[in-house]
Amino acid sequence: MTDLAAAEVLERLDRRGWTIATAESLTGGLVAAAIVSVPGASAAMRGGVVAYATDVKQSLLKVDADLLASAGAVDPAVAWQMAEGIRTLLGADVGVSTTGVAGPDPQDGKPVGTVHIAVVTPEGTGITSLEIPGSRDQIRAATVDRALALCLEEL
Repeated sequence: MTDLAAAEVLERLDRRGWTIATAESLTGGLVAAAIVSVPGASAAMRGGVVAYATDVKQSLLKVDADLLASAGAVDPAVAWQMAEGIRTLLGADVGVSTTGVAGPDPQDGKPVGTVHIAVVTPEGTGITSLEIPGSRDQIRAATVDRALALCLEEL
């Protein structure tokens, strides 16, 4: 499913003449890896940032420090700011971001399986918040699938 979804994302980007960039926390680069696994991805993929640490979200992606202090890194508004930040940082048309808790322990008072994904395009924004059951690997894999699905919804 992931390979087909990534290929479809790239096809839709190509039709629009748009580029994409990723800002990932809990997925650690897996969304970018799914996209670049498709031959010809370089035509649309600008790059990605693994902003695993909260301070990297703020310093590199320009996520608001007050938001991070009040809500923590696992928040839908943080996902939106990460997606917008990567668009700006890498000069992409589309930004996709993931933030959440894959486990084994809760983070910022959020339970394991809490995930927020954002996709920002020139035409709008999609944000989804999920509670994904399973192991750390299952949560991360499901997040990649859902991030690609949200890209397709927004493209």
